[in-house]
Amino acid sequence: MKIIVTGGAGFIGGNFVHLMVNKYPEDQIICLDALTYAGNMETLEPVMNKPNFKFVKGDIADRELVFHLFKEEKPDVIVNFAAESHVDRSITDPGIFLKTNILGTGVLLDACKEFGIQRYHQVSTDEVYGDLPLDRPDLFFTEETPLHTSSPYSASKASADLLVLAYHRTFQIPVTISRCSNNYGPYHFPEKLIPLIIANALNDKPLPVYGKGENVRDWLYVEDHCLAIDLIIRKGKVGEVYNIGGHNEKTNLEVVKTVIHELGKSEDLIEYVTDRPGHDMRYAIDPAKIHRELGWLPETKFEDGIKKTIQWYLDHKHWWESIISGEYQNYYEKQYGNR
Repeated sequence: MKIIVTGGAGFIGGNFVHLMVNKYPEDQIICLDALTYAGNMETLEPVMNKPNFKFVKGDIADRELVFHLFKEEKPDVIVNFAAESHVDRSITDPGIFLKTNILGTGVLLDACKEFGIQRYHQVSTDEVYGDLPLDRPDLFFTEETPLHTSSPYSASKASADLLVLAYHRTFQIPVTISRCSNNYGPYHFPEKLIPLIIANALNDKPLPVYGKGENVRDWLYVEDHCLAIDLIIRKGKVGEVYNIGGHNEKTNLEVVKTVIHELGKSEDLIEYVTDRPGHDMRYAIDPAKIHRELGWLPETKFEDGIKKTIQWYLDHKHWWESIISGEYQNYYEKQYGNR
């Protein structure tokens, strides 16, 4: 089987590429990535010399490039991770999110329609459902929860999901969609909460926490997520949406304090900053459907996954230090400097 993985030099996509290249040596894995600020070729270094891996630099919104790639490679499966994904950046500059997340998805679907495909899989997010109240721990997102977006990022991802389902209905493109909770693990870009806190704590820098830190997220170890996607593209029912959740709800403050204690640092480093506009209060996924239909359950408890994640960042300082010393540092100052 020949699989194109878009956004494979990013966080989740990179972990998925590692899994697929090593688990299925008989399959050909082609990574298409534009190498924007969040794409990092070092993430792909462990697989670059594997005989069943190929890297192509390119933007999913570049119609000519995408169509040429499809014509040349004749892929069986597309797994679309490529997306602008940071909510704060979508508030600062929504336009790039519309281009990549909506128009780029449209280009991929048009290529699937033109050249044929066995499966197109869209990697989406639980953020398309909006949020849940903190005082209703009994409520969870299901695949039937109405879309109710809060940010330009989540609106662009919901738009892409609707486009995918429309191409399935109108053009019979064989599609599946997965919507995941917050991922964490190796190769996570340092502007996101967990790697940001790890990096800052190691350098005894302030640990910025939005508002009171009471916002709740359902944390999913990235390897568990990748295994779920592998199941969906091979055994998932065409036209269906599958929610992938970690059963690991934590407040942002709980997460920050867990990292601090693991690293032996002081809670005095915590710095509460002005809350994000439209900040969702709680995300929580009910993964009953993917468990019932495909037998998937998350294998990694947060207490174990966070230890593995911290150890990875300790063992791979060169990876994240090279990022935060460059363009990212300018963005960090712009984002948090005046709060």
